[in-house]
This record gives sequence, structure tokens and C-alpha cells, in this order.
Amino acid sequence: MRKVLTLSGSIRQNSYNAHLALVMGARLRALGAEVTDLNLKNFPLPLFNEDLEADEGQPAAAMQLAALFAEADAIFFATPEYNNSLTPLTKNTIDWISRQKGGPFKHAIFGLGAVSSGRLSGVVALSHLRDVLGKIGALMAPTSLSVANGAEAFDAAGEFTDPVQKSRADQLAEQMMTISRQR
Repeated sequence: MRKVLTLSGSIRQNSYNAHLALVMGARLRALGAEVTDLNLKNFPLPLFNEDLEADEGQPAAAMQLAALFAEADAIFFATPEYNNSLTPLTKNTIDWISRQKGGPFKHAIFGLGAVSSGRLSGVVALSHLRDVLGKIGALMAPTSLSVANGAEAFDAAGEFTDPVQKSRADQLAEQMMTISRQR
């Protein structure tokens, strides 16, 4: 059984991106994965600072997240877009995890997604996330999800309202599972 993590770069209540992570987790479970839905609110990290790291060592939350990442076969990461880039939470989390030993980004296949309240659907944040993860050795699935108009993107049951988005989500989940089996 493949071990999969889902997480969002937003801890806001009713976050569209947190919802997207849960939707993808359900798809991955349906494909036979053992999914753990992470909420970064449960892993508080100080703002990354090498002086803090030298004085106090690694934060416990960073070590816990790195261990979870290192054990995962696949990771779905949803990120909102703030000012045409990643959220501070997303970047800070990646920065702290990347400092951990054991290559926490080198084993899993990453699936990426973004939901925005506007029409641009988080494509710039996804591009930045793909670039950052690629620079630290992460392998990413070719398909990503960019979901526009977050308030209308999901129905009352929590499923995509757009059949094209639903199909892309299914395709991404399949890619994550297939590639994770090949690693």
C-alpha cells in the first residue's frame, strides 16, 4: 500500500486549498493509498533563520514533517497564491524541511494544486512551487491542478463542479500512484 500525504499552504478556516487537499486525498484513497491529511497548523514553525537553527537546533515540527515526507511515497501539496507567489507558510515549511537529514524531498512523487478566488487559478504560485521543489530534488507529476473561482469550484458534496477539473484530478491521482510504484 502506498503511503500518501496531503497538505495545504493555507491554515485559514474554510480554505479552498485545504479543501482541494482533502478532495485529492479521497481520490488517492479510492486508488488504494494509505492517506494522511496533514494540517500545517499542527506543525508550528518559526520563521526560518539560520541563527535560530544554530542557537536552538531544528524545531521538533520540522523534524516530524521531514520524517513524514521521507516515509511518504507520494505527497499532494495545495498552495494558495499570495501576491503572485507562494504563501509564506508554504515557503517556510519547505525551507525548514529541506534542512533535515535523510533527503525528505527525494523519495516521494509530488502532486501540485492551487485554488484561487479569481480567474487566474494560482498558476503563478504553482510555477514557483514547482521551481522551488525541483531545485531541492523533488520529482513532480506532470499534471497539476489550477482551479479558478474557488467559491464555485466545488459542489455541496465537496466535489468539483467542472467535469474537466474532475478529470484532471483523477489523472493527477493516477499519475501519483503509478509513478510512486516505479520509484
